[in-house]
Amino acid sequence: MTSGTLITLAPTGAESAKADVPALPVTVEEVAATARDGQALGAAVLHLHVRGTDTLPTLDLPRVREVVAAVRAESDLVVQLSTGGAVTDPADARLAVLDAEPDAASLSLGTVNFGRDVFANPWDLIVELHTQMQQRGIVPEYEAFDLGHLATLARLLDRHGPPHGGHVHVDLVMGVPGGMPGTTAALAACLPFLPAGATFAATGVGRTSLPVMLAALSAGGHLRVGMEDTLTYAPGEPVRDNAQLVARAAGLARIAQRPPLSTTEARQLLGIRPRTAPVPVEVPR
Repeated sequence: MTSGTLITLAPTGAESAKADVPALPVTVEEVAATARDGQALGAAVLHLHVRGTDTLPTLDLPRVREVVAAVRAESDLVVQLSTGGAVTDPADARLAVLDAEPDAASLSLGTVNFGRDVFANPWDLIVELHTQMQQRGIVPEYEAFDLGHLATLARLLDRHGPPHGGHVHVDLVMGVPGGMPGTTAALAACLPFLPAGATFAATGVGRTSLPVMLAALSAGGHLRVGMEDTLTYAPGEPVRDNAQLVARAAGLARIAQRPPLSTTEARQLLGIRPRTAPVPVEVPR
């Protein structure tokens, strides 16, 4: 059990429409401000899905780079790009987001029904993401939507070696219709199958957000919160903004006597090298 809590903020996702959820951050300015406010309240990692100028999910590389740069200008958060994208995104576009040079990236460990859709993550794509991140110096967050995905992780590490940075960090995504339920029993069932020395976070989708947070904290785990995963703060009460969700997670972490980790501590935990300023290049006159 670590002495602090890693809080990851997932502010936008690829599912909700801005027209339906006006508070959803989708512009470059909105995402950068959300990152700044989230760090001030205790977040250390930003799990980032990018939206285009039309507010729809996009993997357009110039747009991804623009958002990453804006987040880094406003905060010191660990930038973790989603390689999941939207369920309709092709594999080559999902791999290409690594060209935006994030600190970290998500790596989904298996195919899962996602409501009425299918989120496809075949073995070859999993291996390609893992090995490309190793080569590029990007730290993966392994996302498990079901217990069997942890068996896939064990096979991946056995055949292709540890991730860049050497530390394995898993996010248990719970409560997705088609994946494992967001319950204490489901979370407890996963823990024996985590690799030795691994840390884990848990994400509770929708109404499972609060019970999953409490279960994760009680088991020494970390937290992911944000409007990607839940739009209701309490029954009949819509989420006001992402800051509200980060503040609640940070408060619960303090109650558990495991206060939020700083961005520096998060980098140490995950095996991410601190960012350094570029070395000035003298131009001959």
